[in-house]
Amino acid sequence: MSSPTVIHLRSECKQFEHRSALTPTAAKSLIEHGYTVNVERSPARIFKDEEFEAAGATLVLEGSWPEVPESHLILGLKELPEEDMPLKHTHIQFAHCYKEQSGWQQVLRRFPRGGGTLYDLEFLTDPKGRRVAAFGSSAGYCGAALALLTYTHQLLNPDSPPLPAQSFYPTAPDLLKTIKSSLASSLNRAPSPKCLIIGSLGRCGSGAISLLKSAGIPAADITEWDMAETARGGPFDEIAEADIFINCVYLGNAPIPPFVTKEQLRQAGREGRRRLSVVCDVSCDPTSPNNPVRIYDTWTSFSEPTVAVDLSHHTTDTTTTNTNNNGQEGKVEAKPKPLSVVAIDHLPSLLPREASEEYCRDLLP
Repeated sequence: MSSPTVIHLRSECKQFEHRSALTPTAAKSLIEHGYTVNVERSPARIFKDEEFEAAGATLVLEGSWPEVPESHLILGLKELPEEDMPLKHTHIQFAHCYKEQSGWQQVLRRFPRGGGTLYDLEFLTDPKGRRVAAFGSSAGYCGAALALLTYTHQLLNPDSPPLPAQSFYPTAPDLLKTIKSSLASSLNRAPSPKCLIIGSLGRCGSGAISLLKSAGIPAADITEWDMAETARGGPFDEIAEADIFINCVYLGNAPIPPFVTKEQLRQAGREGRRRLSVVCDVSCDPTSPNNPVRIYDTWTSFSEPTVAVDLSHHTTDTTTTNTNNNGQEGKVEAKPKPLSVVAIDHLPSLLPREASEEYCRDLLP
């Protein structure tokens, strides 16, 4: 009789990552179907170690996966630490390699050097090519949440530093309570924000729209775009004329025209059309050559949720008119309004329990 397949759930090493590739409920289901499930202890995981133990899993030391037998399947979510150690196991995770992201060659060469195998969860699809399990809905929901929090922070604290560090929320109602409170406080400064979502028909876009509506943003202030609306090719002036832009487009391997550029926003500022003050790039591949949001080039994090886009060198949002020595009128540039980008590549960790539960329901047959 053959030995059961052993699944080794590793502890996530990415900072502020609280999700889990397995929930205790999913672990119990696997055990009932004949698998052995070993779970590394983790101080950061949203599920307590004791929840896995009660489900029948065996708890093992945090970070012990490199020393387990080669037959064990190493299951995780986010990428491994940037090291040069050859990888001898079969790894199941989101590797973030196959769209030529930064460092992809160094990551992939570790597998043939150690004789290991990578199963990238991003490319687990059904016969129709649709991804089987992804955090798309949760990512859109959490991205829209941070976009609204950034927007209200700008209104309520115009002279203060950017949005401060954020921590995870126990439940979605807790997150909504915070957002609604911030929106209520900001309504005496500005009306409800105009929001534009590209990729609105996908899971990610649906999640973003769900959050906006749950937070009380009127339907008239939510513009939903998908392939039909973007078929003409960007850049799109409508982005500059919205208060919040949320990009939910899944990036493929083919380049697409940019949705928005700095020069476009500078021009909109010169013409007094730019309302845009917050961008949330849920797709978040700033180093990919196919990135259509070409106004930033780095990731943000929960400790520093936003990065500022500098549009000050060539334009402003408000100008005044003076007369020069020759009697000719000219524009005098004033300080432009701020523009902040949220570009966190593990947004669902804002709601780690619910995101993990949704993901595992999709992953297990």
